[in-house]
Amino acid sequence: MTAGRLLVGATPLGQPSDASVRLIRALGSADVIAAEDTRRIRTLATALEVKPVGRIVSLYDQNEASRVPALLDDIRSGATVLLVSDAGMPLISDPGYRLVAACAENALPVQCLPGPSAVITALAVAGLPSERFCFEGFAPRKQAARTSWLQSLAGEPRTCVFFESPRRLPDTLSDAVDVLGPDRRAAVCRELTKTHEEIARGTLGELAEWAADGVLGEITVVLAGATPTADPDALIAEVIRLVDDDGMRVKDACAQVVAAHPGSPSRRELYDAVLRARE
Repeated sequence: MTAGRLLVGATPLGQPSDASVRLIRALGSADVIAAEDTRRIRTLATALEVKPVGRIVSLYDQNEASRVPALLDDIRSGATVLLVSDAGMPLISDPGYRLVAACAENALPVQCLPGPSAVITALAVAGLPSERFCFEGFAPRKQAARTSWLQSLAGEPRTCVFFESPRRLPDTLSDAVDVLGPDRRAAVCRELTKTHEEIARGTLGELAEWAADGVLGEITVVLAGATPTADPDALIAEVIRLVDDDGMRVKDACAQVVAAHPGSPSRRELYDAVLRARE
């Protein structure tokens, strides 16, 4: 029998009408739907006027590992399995990685039904540079770990996107002010695409004050990258010294210099600048 396939389907963040035509078709035709919350996917199907023909099984963080073998057997037997999370793209701080990885390891087809993502949606409306960005998942829960994590972002030049619970948001923004300073710009995106969507933009100091009395809803934070503070000419000179005097490769010297100087350009950018300087 021909092997089936795994479909990774992005679901709406809030508005059912954001569902793609491909997702709607898959909901109505998949042999198995592996859903983070079976109740929510049934509610979405009803809103889309789709009647699933396949069985619906739960797949969440705590049971994903135990579910994978049976789902692999279904795919090997020719079934189409649709993987969905509660909202947005599966695997992005949501379940699904183990199943996709297992399919890849077993040479079973995996296809993506693209669609909504809170990460990309927040980045699009934040009003911050978006040509380069990083995604950090959920901010650490405990203050010590959160402070250490924020310190690691102090020199990060890329715009950073992360998730936070509404309950912890005031503390996270307060810690960000302490670690990153009150003037770093950010945006807090609340209830994206939903009826009560709100985008709060400003400095960390302003946003910490805005959130101090509490915030409700699903939260995505977009944090501006650090403004480079290192002197480019001095960095180039240091790389050239490491290459000429210590015999290091240009690539390795650039990595060492960037690591030693927060606010430096990327290793690639420094590498290119060094090559231009030596022409």
